[in-house]
Order: sequence, then structure tokens, then C-alpha cells
Amino acid sequence: MYTTLISPEQLKALRSSGAPLMLFDCSFDLMNPAAGEEQYRQAHIPGAVYAHLDTALSDEGVVDPDGTHRPHDDAASGGRHPLPSREKFAMWLCSVGFSNDMQAVVYDRQKSSYCGRLWWMLKWAGHEAVAVLDGGLQAWQAAGGEVTGEPETARFQTNFRLGRPLRRLVGTDEVAAALPAASQTLIDARAAQRYRGEVEPFDAVAGHIPGALNRPAAENLDAQGRFKTPQQLRAEFDRLLQGRDPASVVHHCGSGVSAVPNLIAMEVAGFAPTGLYAGSWSEWCRDPKRPVAKG
Repeated sequence: MYTTLISPEQLKALRSSGAPLMLFDCSFDLMNPAAGEEQYRQAHIPGAVYAHLDTALSDEGVVDPDGTHRPHDDAASGGRHPLPSREKFAMWLCSVGFSNDMQAVVYDRQKSSYCGRLWWMLKWAGHEAVAVLDGGLQAWQAAGGEVTGEPETARFQTNFRLGRPLRRLVGTDEVAAALPAASQTLIDARAAQRYRGEVEPFDAVAGHIPGALNRPAAENLDAQGRFKTPQQLRAEFDRLLQGRDPASVVHHCGSGVSAVPNLIAMEVAGFAPTGLYAGSWSEWCRDPKRPVAKG
């Protein structure tokens, strides 16, 4: 069973073994939401299912009569990419033919920026056997892995059963309540300029949650787009934490998506699973009463 990362070579062996397996292509582009699915249609690993960030991995929400777009009442988080309820996510897994006995392998073309979302959601649904294809589709092709542009045959619907959440979802109230006591360690995965509040391309307010540390998600990868070694990652997170309790860490970013590579990297480095504030900055900054820091 693979639970964090899987190499192209390991995936080839797994595919050849005939073990129950489902691949998910999570390629996406925030600036062009249709681009990822088009990339998938042009080339994907044979058998892969496309997982759209906005429709499969987020609550699509509803539009009120006044034109306001908001999450469904049962959404598990707020923000720009609100998590769907666990039950709705399970329904989607059933619809694509995923079952509890399968190994899941997730990948994208964007340096694991989006596939980590599905990795985390499967853990949250109680499914341990999920791994990120290290290096993404590029690494797969560089290793001689096959791709296809042919449409995939629809699979029979399954009955995926939710289990106990294996990763911790943290809400806005919990983050806010812990700020005065400094009992949590927030790690913000956004680029440094966004963290400092110098630019903000997506949200109405620039800045960061007071006290949050900054570790851009891209820092987890080497020049080939693969995760750094466990030893490198351990040393870097130790420097970032400066003695803070790793168990107190809660990750976030702009909308809860690009924070997950930091969470994965900590697990690759040997730390125990940490929390995810999925609403992230986009949910935090919607309330003008919440404090904002810059610099």
C-alpha cells in the first residue's frame, strides 16, 4: 500500500501486478478552469479518471436570487474552493467506480499543486491507500510511461463506504480561537509576495493571518518537480518551526488547495499528520472583523 508518494517505476509495477487501482488526473489552471480537463483529453495515463477541482473536489454551491454565489449548507468549509460534505464526495467516488479495496494514485501537470487536494480528501474520507505520483505526468512520461488521448470507458458505479477521517479538518472558529493563546502553528503556503500582502490576485483583502509562518508550496520540490528527500524536508521544516510543536501545525493557503503539498511534505519528512484549514485566507478575509497582518 502506498500512502504518501509513489514513483513512476513503482506505479508501473503496480499496474502490471493487476492489483485494484484507480488513477486520478487532477490537472487544473486557476486562471482557465477548463484547461485542465482539455489537457486530460489530449494526454493522460491510460485508465485515469479526471477529477475537476471546481466540480468534483469542491462544493459547487448555489446562486441566490440576488446573484450571490454561496456554498451549499452542508459544505464542509467556506472559501473559494469549499469542501463538499464527505457524503457528497463519497457519492462522486461511487459514480466514477472507486471502491474501498483500491489503491488510489493522484497526479497533475502542475507540480502536485492540485492532486494533493484529492489525496487529502480521500484520507479525510477514511481511505488510507492513496499516493501522489511523484513528479506528476512529466515524470511518468520521462520514465517511458504510456499516455493516451482516447476517451475512457465509464466504470460501473460502486458503493464506497466512508470511514473515520484520517486527517484533521480545521474550521475558521477553531483557528480564530487559538490565535490569542498561540496554541497552534499556522503555515501559509502562498507565495511570499501574497503572504506579505504586496499583491493579491484572487481575494479582496491582502495579507495573512497574524502569526502565520510562510512556506511557499513550491519549496517542497526539487528542480525536477519531485518532492525533496525526507532528510531535506525534515531539516527545512525544523528550521521553519524553530522549536514549535509539530503537532500544533495547521496548514492553509488561499483556498485550501496548494496548502496540501506542505502537509504531504511534513509526512514524507516523518512528522505525524497535521491539520488543514481548508477555508484558508479566502474564508478568513471575508469577515472584516478578523485580524490581518502584513509584511
